[in-house]
Amino acid sequence: MTQTIETPATGTATTAGARAHARKQHGKTAETMRFVPASSAPGRLLAGMPDDVSPTWVESLAFGRYTTMALARGTRIRLTDTEGDACVHTLLYRTGAVHERLNTADTVKVPWQAYPGAGHPLLSDAGRLMATIITDTSSRHDALTGATTLAGNTAKYGAGTVHSASPAARELLTLGALKNGLGTRDVAPSLSLFKGIAVDPAGSITFTGSAGPGAAVELLLQMDAVLVLANTAHPLDPRPDFTGTAVDIVAWHAPQDLGGLESGRLVGQLSPEHLQALRNTEHDLTARNIR
Repeated sequence: MTQTIETPATGTATTAGARAHARKQHGKTAETMRFVPASSAPGRLLAGMPDDVSPTWVESLAFGRYTTMALARGTRIRLTDTEGDACVHTLLYRTGAVHERLNTADTVKVPWQAYPGAGHPLLSDAGRLMATIITDTSSRHDALTGATTLAGNTAKYGAGTVHSASPAARELLTLGALKNGLGTRDVAPSLSLFKGIAVDPAGSITFTGSAGPGAAVELLLQMDAVLVLANTAHPLDPRPDFTGTAVDIVAWHAPQDLGGLESGRLVGQLSPEHLQALRNTEHDLTARNIR
């Protein structure tokens, strides 16, 4: 999940030497890594966070890598395409009931909107609201095309396995799913953030690319969920080379935003479909007595 490149270690032929080398790595940082504790992250990653909260997850995810995290209901997640060439393939699974997961078809069909943006609901296959896009300065996303595959990347770039120089999104998402007790069959079509498409009246899909450096998206989780992200090429990217940049991730608890979303204060009045999905989630949580 972290791309760190360093010169080969020396003096590690003995157990004592290997231990000494390993302990010297403690506290070192790289340009792309997960910061533990989250509050130890550089200021550039924490800029713009509310002053009265602490981050729960901070990571800079390298291009060609994946990450996964279990997050609580009411968590707000900000993804930033800092250098303007990230493509973040996104999956959501309900914690404790991972058979329920993000359904991109319903996420497009139910709210009558093919292009996800601010205020867009992310729906599960049970008609419940998993998350909402709260803010969006990119407007370049894709809920229709899906993820790159091993066969596709091999044909285009020469390789597509997880540890190759051009890993496919589906391979990376599968590895993230495995980390959460899931398997290949659980990797459903994903939502791609920061690389967009447009559909013409005849039904053809055109790649529209990135909005440029600094674009950001914020999600608000309506339920406890496992998030799996793969930052890798878009299947319609016309460039012959496998290329891209890191995405910055910051998450924090914002349970007060759940009420703001329902009341309309956060993203404006919710559409009837969005509101019904929200109520489906709240009804289920009440029935389970886990709100």
